[in-house]
Amino acid sequence: MKSKSRRLSAVDILLIILMILPFVAGMVLKVLFTPPSEGISITGARVYFTIPMPIQDLPITEAQVNSVLVLISIFALCLFMTRGLKVKADTKRQHAVEWIVEKVEGLVNENMGSLFAGFAPFIAAIVALSALSSLSTLMGLYPPTSDINIVAGWAILVFILITYYKLKGGILYYLKGFTKPIFVMTPLNVLGEIATPVSMAFRHYGNVLSGSVIAVLITAALQGLSSILLGWLPGALGEIPLLQIGLPAVLSIYFDIFSGCMQAYIFAMLTMLNISGGFPEDEYEKRKQKKLAKQQKKLQMDH
Repeated sequence: MKSKSRRLSAVDILLIILMILPFVAGMVLKVLFTPPSEGISITGARVYFTIPMPIQDLPITEAQVNSVLVLISIFALCLFMTRGLKVKADTKRQHAVEWIVEKVEGLVNENMGSLFAGFAPFIAAIVALSALSSLSTLMGLYPPTSDINIVAGWAILVFILITYYKLKGGILYYLKGFTKPIFVMTPLNVLGEIATPVSMAFRHYGNVLSGSVIAVLITAALQGLSSILLGWLPGALGEIPLLQIGLPAVLSIYFDIFSGCMQAYIFAMLTMLNISGGFPEDEYEKRKQKKLAKQQKKLQMDH
């Protein structure tokens, strides 16, 4: 029994290492590929290497690599949290897992209805991926949510789901929706449909990126202000940016932690509302009843 306990404990330790190791690898890559610079440096995702392709070369960027590292870390976290689950919770880990599941399912049922109860894992994955991607900046990594290509990919995936559920009422019903309330509004309705993934992507990307830029600018300004006001102090004291102590950490709590988690929650909420809001439930039930009636009629005719 003791050896089994030690074996399980060893697996837990390995999973914890697997959670941390991707971020360590990301920091090592950043150190190796980032050239030394002076002053303020605000750049996009660094290109690590490029894969030759027939039509256009595929650059492998810092944002793409960090996004994969975050996925690996989330995968290890899920394995760690779901190990040894029992019918009746007897560990803090299982209590935490059940609390997360209950909260996500409650959020989905409240905003999407019981018909979309199966979306709980998808929504949980969106929140975890977005939040952890934004929080990776606390470890000095380039946050994937600061790259429009990454966030646009998420928005396109959500848009495909939105369109899929809108088509549940039939393609004619879907196309007819562009002509409402009057036919003249069709071009605007089409633009509004296209604007959904665009607005979701740019809202998330813009808020995360702007927070990172503001934090860097304020930190650099405090360094200059400290040099001007406190440069007269003797010896090494005059070279220490004393005004940078404290305030950047407070800003990081807002821009990196609160704002990053808030944007993840907003993206998840927009996903739920757009999918459930576009689903024509009444029309879907009518089509379902008609299909069922046809099947029953066919069975009667066969017999």
